[in-house]
Amino acid sequence: MGLPAELLINVVEALRGVEYDGTAFSANSEQLNVNLQRLADGAAIPQHINHEVDVFVVVIQGTCKLIVDNESTVLRTGMAAIIPRGHLRTLRCTMGPLVYLTCHRRRSPLMPTMKLPGGV
Repeated sequence: MGLPAELLINVVEALRGVEYDGTAFSANSEQLNVNLQRLADGAAIPQHINHEVDVFVVVIQGTCKLIVDNESTVLRTGMAAIIPRGHLRTLRCTMGPLVYLTCHRRRSPLMPTMKLPGGV
């Protein structure tokens, strides 16, 4: 039977020639969303709260600072973290480029949100 081509990820090929920040590759199965992301030195994912799903992050290359609920953790090549839903989070590349893979339960595309002080 084997796996269909759309479920195989060649990370090296997906990154070939990519020099921009953001998603280099995305794949979806019946149950999962997977994204290959790239960030340059100093670039960051804005602080936000994802109320929908937990996210699994695997650092493939580089180093980043992951901040969840104002607690900082350094992630280096080969490290992974599970970021629970409903928590304030941000990620900043501290030695890059940063290449990381995210995986979470499949859901409709949403922009992450941040709850503002005063409930606005």
